[in-house]
Amino acid sequence: MQEHRYAIIGAGPSGLAAARALQKAGIAFDGYEASRGVGGLWDIENPRSTMYESAHLISSRTTTQFAEFPMETAADYPSHRVLIEYFRSYSARFGLDARYRFDTKVTRLEKTDDGEWMLRASSPDGEVARRYTGVILANGTLAEPNIPTFRGEFTGELLHTSAYKSATQLTGKRVLIIGAGNSGCDIAVDAVHHATSVDMSVRRGYYFVPRYLFGRPSDTLNQGRPLPARLKQLVDTRVLRAFTGDPVRFGFPRPDYRIYESHPIVNTLILNHLGQGDLGIRPDIDRFDGRVVHFRDGTSGEYDTVLLATGYTLDYPFVDRADLNWTGWSPKLFLNVFPPSFNGLYVMGMIEASGIGWQGRYEQAELIAEYLAALERHPDRAADFRRRATTEPWPDLTGGYRYLGLERMSYYVNKDAYRGAVRSEVAALRTDRDAAPRRRRTARA
Repeated sequence: MQEHRYAIIGAGPSGLAAARALQKAGIAFDGYEASRGVGGLWDIENPRSTMYESAHLISSRTTTQFAEFPMETAADYPSHRVLIEYFRSYSARFGLDARYRFDTKVTRLEKTDDGEWMLRASSPDGEVARRYTGVILANGTLAEPNIPTFRGEFTGELLHTSAYKSATQLTGKRVLIIGAGNSGCDIAVDAVHHATSVDMSVRRGYYFVPRYLFGRPSDTLNQGRPLPARLKQLVDTRVLRAFTGDPVRFGFPRPDYRIYESHPIVNTLILNHLGQGDLGIRPDIDRFDGRVVHFRDGTSGEYDTVLLATGYTLDYPFVDRADLNWTGWSPKLFLNVFPPSFNGLYVMGMIEASGIGWQGRYEQAELIAEYLAALERHPDRAADFRRRATTEPWPDLTGGYRYLGLERMSYYVNKDAYRGAVRSEVAALRTDRDAAPRRRRTARA
């Protein structure tokens, strides 16, 4: 009997979660990683890493770590140096390193005539070609820079944050940061200590969440039964106003959406520096003219460096978009994992959510492993799962929040709704087929 064997592309947190889940389920797999070792973007020496020297977790350690492997640090928000060692220790503890081919970049996935996948890759030892029953795509969502277009030409230094590593790059320069997401605000706080001047160009308002509330990491509060969306928005907006004040008084536009309908900024140091006059807020860009940047309100400024904090775009360059049911800005997948065609591709980590952590991604991997195990050992359960996955409406993963219609929000989920739906499907795959519909209805409720 031919062995069913799977490939995992990527050895970052999502790839390691997939490897561990398949290992525990007794499913054969090989891992492929383009860089030198595990850790993905958290390895600042990885050529594809978008990490910078001052980077730390923006969610707290206890809500982020893998449940079976707690971090050995007292820091609530560890740095990238601590985190890369954490992933190396995690991989070594469970022997995952030995299952990977490092310095091996997957270049193409092609469907074979008998329904399997031919994986092609390049490595220092030459080209690799191997057939797999299925492939798990875990190559990350924060590697391909989103580069917007602007009118005119900027003749100074134009960089995306993916090329930013250290604040010393900005020493003595007049800096404009376009965008005020978490990375943009981190870099602005770095820059005020090195640059001659720092401005931030923003299009919309933001909500700023302190890392600590009432002496505790803010994301560890309200960890029990989740509040209804509107009630949580009301309560948390009032709490933030009490702790941080109104960001409008610092120059930010007033948000035209409720809190949690876009990812909040976990950085209130930016407000401190605004209050101290260390940086300024400017409106959206109208055009470039040499080193002069013209803004939509008719004002202008002259800059040496423009830094694009404009985020990232999904990128699975080795497979045809049609195979991932790509619709609009992102693939349309059941639970953000399974193409409705069930063609043997599975996507890991294509979820963004406040507080979902790596354990949330491990549960996603656990669902893949349970389905693959059911294919071999309980085909009736696998068939029931496929019927649910190909019958719409799919479970509501928003948790009652109305997320902004932005590219970066196209695969955003509410952590409680998402984890509840995933856990329900895992339970259904582990039980008799008669229990599965009942459990599914519970997940939708």
